[in-house]
Amino acid sequence: MTKAYERLLKCYQCFKDKINFKPEVALVLGSGLGDYADTIRVEAVLDYHDIEGFPVSTVSGHKGRFVFGYVGDVPVVIMQGRVHYYEGYSMEDVVLPTRLMKMMGARVLFLTNASGSVNYDYKAGDFMMITDQISNFVPSPLIGPNEEMLGERFSDMSEIYRKDLCEIIRGAAQIPLQEGTYIQLSGPNFETPHEVKMCRILGGDAVGMSTACEAIAANHMGMKVCGISCISNLGCGMTDQPLSAEEVKETADRVAPLFKQLITESIVRIGKMI
Repeated sequence: MTKAYERLLKCYQCFKDKINFKPEVALVLGSGLGDYADTIRVEAVLDYHDIEGFPVSTVSGHKGRFVFGYVGDVPVVIMQGRVHYYEGYSMEDVVLPTRLMKMMGARVLFLTNASGSVNYDYKAGDFMMITDQISNFVPSPLIGPNEEMLGERFSDMSEIYRKDLCEIIRGAAQIPLQEGTYIQLSGPNFETPHEVKMCRILGGDAVGMSTACEAIAANHMGMKVCGISCISNLGCGMTDQPLSAEEVKETADRVAPLFKQLITESIVRIGKMI
C-alpha cells in the first residue's frame, strides 16, 4: 500500500466517522459558483479542516468545505473551494479531494472553472463544454508508485470527457454552448501573448489553472467525467486590455445565474442516466 493511498484512507475514515451520506455525483465549483451549494437541499457539511491530512485552499473566497445534499433527487457532494498546483501543493494534494469523492461513492465528476479564451470565436461570458484537454504543462497526478486499488498503471485517456455526459449537457443547455479543448497551465501568472498563441496552435480553446489534473485522476479511478468552463476573458494579446483577477471574478459573477441553471438541469438529467 502506497503512502498516498494510506493518507487517502485516513481522509475517508474521517468522512465516514462524521457523515452518513452516499453521493452519486461529485461537483467541483469554480470561480463565481461558490454559493451554488447554498441553493441545494443540504443534508450535511464537512469542513476541510476537520479531515485529517486534507489540503486546504489558500485562495480568497473559497469556503473550503464539502457540502452534501440533493440537486433535485440526485445525491451530490459539492466541493466549495478546490486546491491548485500554483498554491504550492503537490499534485497528490491537488487530486486527493477527487479521489476522496470517488471513495465516498460518487460515480460522476462534474468539473467547473473560469478560464480564458484562446479562441477568437469566443467572448467573455460564454460557456464552453469541455470535450478534451491538454495537461502536458503540469505534472501528471499519476506519477509515482501506482496504487492498483485506485486504477491501472497505464490509464487510457481516449475519452476523459464522456460522450454520453456531453450529450446530456447539450440537451440541458437553454443557451448557446461552445465546445472545445481545455488546456491547464500551472499559473498563477496569466499567460503571455505568445503562450496564448501557443495554446491556440496546439488546438486549445480555453486555458486555466485547474481541472485537467482532476479529470485525469478521476478517469484513472473509473469515474465518468464532464466539465464546463465559464469564459471569463480573452487571452493576453487578443485585446488591448491587460488581464486581472478582478475581470475574471466580475465576468464569472455576472453569468453565474445562467451557469447555475445549466449545472442544475445537467445534474438532474445525469441522475436519470446513472
